[in-house]
Amino acid sequence: MAKGYWVGRVDVSNPEAYKNYVAANGAAFAKFGGRFLVRGGAFEAVSGTSRARNVVIEFPSHDQALACWNSPEYQAARAKQEGGAEIDLIVIEGYDGPQPGAS
Repeated sequence: MAKGYWVGRVDVSNPEAYKNYVAANGAAFAKFGGRFLVRGGAFEAVSGTSRARNVVIEFPSHDQALACWNSPEYQAARAKQEGGAEIDLIVIEGYDGPQPGAS
């Protein structure tokens, strides 16, 4: 079964409000098996537009990734950011097929 991922791009406009969200979101991620693969960090926008912060969270499945988004725990955490960030987020199913160069 393919894993599920959240891929987010974030511009924080109110760091204090965003801290409230960050402090609260871990409970939902843990409940649904979420694991940070990317959380901020240095990057270069080599094509297209970007935001100041990037996040990739891996879940055991696409269903778990969607369930986390829709959960009361995550929605409560989201409400705590009080408009403190502009976020583009997709929930996407991972790829489980052949890889380049694989025999």
